Amino acid sequence: MTIKTDETPAPDETAEKAGNADKADKAGKGGKDAEGAAVEAVEPAEGELDERDELDELVDDEDDTEAGSAAAEASGDGVGAAAAAVVSAGLGLAALTGTWVGKVVSERETLIGQIKAQGGTAAQQINEIYADAWHSTALVNGVFAFLALVVAVLVLVRPQRPGWVRAVALGGAVLGAIGLFLSAGMYFDLFLNLPTAP
Repeated sequence: MTIKTDETPAPDETAEKAGNADKADKAGKGGKDAEGAAVEAVEPAEGELDERDELDELVDDEDDTEAGSAAAEASGDGVGAAAAAVVSAGLGLAALTGTWVGKVVSERETLIGQIKAQGGTAAQQINEIYADAWHSTALVNGVFAFLALVVAVLVLVRPQRPGWVRAVALGGAVLGAIGLFLSAGMYFDLFLNLPTAP
């Protein structure tokens, strides 16, 4: 005879096994949740790094653009200042040596004086023919000297100019000042008196 034994576990044993299985599942899920939280915590950090890298690149690009535009402005401004310095020196030299414009104005005044002085006295002829032409030349040369002086001073008052630009501008200022002084002396007959009739 065979005795059948029921090998069904006692209810306490079944509950204990089920509790252990639940704990293992929860522990597994808890581990997975902890890993997920750690991955999520790392992912925003990587996203922040990407954003920081992008911001750094933008800032670098802006710095490069600003530096490039500043260099372009400086080089463009430097060329303008150099040209202005050379122009001031040329104007100062023209004020001292005379210009074509001064010659044309002088000859025009001479012609007008000859027309006006016909039949006049010797003093009137000297004044109309010689003095007006002389004063017109002085006036034109004075205008060139004044322009040379103004342009040179504008170049000299601007900061951070190369040495040679400042030297040329200073030369233009000196030539302009001398030209202005000589033109004023010519216009007001300070250096030479007008000839007088005998």
